[in-house]
Amino acid sequence: MLRSGTKTKEGGDVGAASARSLNGNVTTSAQGVQEITSSSDNTKRKPKTQGVVFLSLILDLLGFTVILPLFPALLDHYSRHDSSGLYTSLLSGVSAFQQYLGIPTRFNSVLFGGFLGSLFSLLQFLSSPITGALSDVYGRKPIFILTLIGVACSYGLWACASNFVVFVLARLIGGATKGNVSLAYSVMTDVSDQNTRAKGMALIGVAFSIGFTVGPAVGAMFSRWGSHGWFPASALYALTLALANILYFSLFFTESLPKNQRKANLRSVANEAWNLINPKSLFSFVSITGIHKDERERLKQLGRVYFLFLFFYSGLEFTLTFVTHHKHGYDSMAQGRMFSFLGLVMALTQGGYVRCIPQGSEKATANKGLMMMVPAFILVGVSETSLGLYAGLALYAVGSSLMVPCLTALASCHGAVSQKGTLLGTWRSLGALARAVGPVVTSVAFWWLGAEWCYLVGGLSMLVPLVMLQSY
Repeated sequence: MLRSGTKTKEGGDVGAASARSLNGNVTTSAQGVQEITSSSDNTKRKPKTQGVVFLSLILDLLGFTVILPLFPALLDHYSRHDSSGLYTSLLSGVSAFQQYLGIPTRFNSVLFGGFLGSLFSLLQFLSSPITGALSDVYGRKPIFILTLIGVACSYGLWACASNFVVFVLARLIGGATKGNVSLAYSVMTDVSDQNTRAKGMALIGVAFSIGFTVGPAVGAMFSRWGSHGWFPASALYALTLALANILYFSLFFTESLPKNQRKANLRSVANEAWNLINPKSLFSFVSITGIHKDERERLKQLGRVYFLFLFFYSGLEFTLTFVTHHKHGYDSMAQGRMFSFLGLVMALTQGGYVRCIPQGSEKATANKGLMMMVPAFILVGVSETSLGLYAGLALYAVGSSLMVPCLTALASCHGAVSQKGTLLGTWRSLGALARAVGPVVTSVAFWWLGAEWCYLVGGLSMLVPLVMLQSY
């Protein structure tokens, strides 16, 4: 229905333009020639642009994911080597909450880690709409480079983080400037059409998969150096990749949003930013103007499905390292192998199956992904053996690889060309808000109910967005 409606609208515009051309409207004809030329240029630059963004994301994610298997060890490190006293103060608050609920102290790190994970995502929620709106005015390239510089600064601070205050500050800067991923979605939309959009989104997924395959494995290797070796080495590794990324992107990326398709001024940016930070306006997609009421309702329904999926998914995803640490006794090396397995399965799924999905099959594919998530989380939560755990992880990797690119491709079909940055910034903000709330809620549930019940409830909760998606 979405595509037929969109094609009808485009067909109407083309028909009107043709009629005006027959009446001697030279200006409109010139615009038509310009559009054809622009489309031809777009087709020529598409493979190169997608390739540059793809490699840039890999460089970024190789540095970003190195911390994943190190997170429990990082918390342990600062519990013993924090001269600022911030870690002790925060842990005291967590301990008081733990005593109030009467939960075993061995789960303190789960909630503490959940708060830190949510803080990072909350900053992404606040900054992503601003990043997307600015790119609609000034173009993708300059704003993309600014986000890469911010990420590099966060890694530089992490390398110098002798106490917990500096480490938290590094995470704050990293979360506030991690807008390159949402801009990557905008770029892929700039250089694709309805027939190729899902493939472009899947390419971003492949970059994530490669990053999650290699990055955590590298982090696990750093962990073998001991507490005095892996801490600065892992941060310097991430910083080196970030600096290389800035140089590479600056030299090889060609602007994907022509000036004649950008927004004219910054006056609307402030209003858009507020609309994307205000949850009521965010879920209503009020920043996306000029679309029919029925189309807006469909977009809102799709946004709610995406939010609920990521709310459950991100919370359970975040506690995965704590599940394997507490229940299976996994150290950083074992967790690194686990993340590499997840990344490999995701890469094979998105690089193979998802990129071959025919046009019009995105919703059906997303349904398959959601159905897989139900048994995936239940298996991860209840399994006592590595075989059962990895069976759940395989379903988890395949299901999420189907869901995210297909839902994003569906969302990117809405709105005008000049609003794609704002639209995908809104989309990214919904995801960031879900990731900001999900880890805290799930960490408390994990702490309160234990891994088995937490993952059982979370897996069954995936049925809610599955039912909602049917009405899109």
